[in-house]
Amino acid sequence: MSAEPQLHHEFATALPELCVGWLPVSAPAPELRLLNHGVAAGLDIDPEALRSDEWVRVLAGGAAPEGAQPVSQAYAGHQFGGYSPRLGDGRAVLLGEIAGGDGRLVDLHLKGSGRTVFSRGGDGKASLGPMLREYVVSEAMAALRIPTTRALAVTETGEDVWRDGPERGAVLARVAASHIRVGTFQFAAATGDVALLARLIEFAIRRHFPHLSGRPDAALELLGAVVHSQAELVASWMHVGFVHGVMNTDNVAISGETIDYGPCAFMDRHDAATVFSSIDHQGRYAYGNQPSVMQWNLARFAETLLAAIDDDRERAIAAATDTLHGYAPAYRSAWLRGARAKLGIGGGDDEADHRLVDDLLELMTVARADHTLTFRDLARWLRGDRDPLTARLASGPGLAEWLVRWTGRVGAAPRDAVADAMDAVNPIYIPRNAVVEDALAAAVEERDLGEVERLVAVLADPFTERSVGERYALASPPDYDGAYTTFCGT
Repeated sequence: MSAEPQLHHEFATALPELCVGWLPVSAPAPELRLLNHGVAAGLDIDPEALRSDEWVRVLAGGAAPEGAQPVSQAYAGHQFGGYSPRLGDGRAVLLGEIAGGDGRLVDLHLKGSGRTVFSRGGDGKASLGPMLREYVVSEAMAALRIPTTRALAVTETGEDVWRDGPERGAVLARVAASHIRVGTFQFAAATGDVALLARLIEFAIRRHFPHLSGRPDAALELLGAVVHSQAELVASWMHVGFVHGVMNTDNVAISGETIDYGPCAFMDRHDAATVFSSIDHQGRYAYGNQPSVMQWNLARFAETLLAAIDDDRERAIAAATDTLHGYAPAYRSAWLRGARAKLGIGGGDDEADHRLVDDLLELMTVARADHTLTFRDLARWLRGDRDPLTARLASGPGLAEWLVRWTGRVGAAPRDAVADAMDAVNPIYIPRNAVVEDALAAAVEERDLGEVERLVAVLADPFTERSVGERYALASPPDYDGAYTTFCGT
């Protein structure tokens, strides 16, 4: 295990046109508040090395490690459907890349480290609450086995940032397979520099899809790989009731990781129309819209690749369109595979199983049932504990008929074994919005991180029920989702 991170600067070297050298803003009195020992160890870094005065300053944005070439990355993007040609890291810097224990490079990225050339009038800083929130939710996603960026540390800067009033400033250090986005490709394509686009394609393939290196149809192969990875990603969100909240093209990572935890949350009661974002007034990014929105975003990605797919634009469009047509079946397959696991059933008639799942979701919607706990109640029902499920879904002809169909699909398999398999994929612990807000309030208002740390520890094993306090597994109060609001850019 290395004493401290050894930074590379491959993105800055390979693609200087897509970034601007930028030093983070100095933090007057940095204090490390949370350090993710698991992430550090996974990168072959001694966590204690990150507690040194030098590295605390680095993690707070107040210094750059020796030999680093920090940059802010340029990208464009469609934001709520409207195209912005120049976005970029308005409050972030890429310090560089780290080679983990497996030799693969990951980005070390600071969020909230001050103004950059892309700040567009903002102060480029972040407050403690939202940075802790990203730490909690991204760690929960990792434990749920959903591809995600990871939080390495949250460090207070020792100065206030101004929102509605003064708030404690903080910087999030996170790691990611990379921060290359659909918006990165949009920015590169807009330059009209075909050679730059080709270098970006080659870099993305080498970083994320090395098995495609050297293929004659590299751009088209990249599109196909990204289509597949995003179909898998969104299906995994849908299985656990996760609402990203701001699926702009600049928030879609080519790697297939969940990125940019702004107005995100997990829904409690199942409702396809669930929206948490304070600015998503039309419900563009509602829970139920996420699969179709991702397909739209992938079409924008395909547009950026046309010049590299074929010199003849019509042939390029035809080839890209054909590849994009693979998204719907890939999503449908990923969704059904995960849904079958959640219901404890194996392969069968796809159309019949889709109807089975859809009918359950309709029962849940009508009953205003908790998305997470309903699936745990199904496992209890198989074990003979019938009351929780019937109480949650309001027992009646619809439920009775559905249960007959479902148990017919479960078949003769031992019920306890099926229930155990269901519990292995259906979490009992998610970042409940009310619990998250209580933990953040204690950290920010009372300077007590204890509840955040306890919450992270509970979420680290979301599938195993244990004596950690009932409130972590309880649904939020009635109609809490309807009043719960999250924010961008905080």
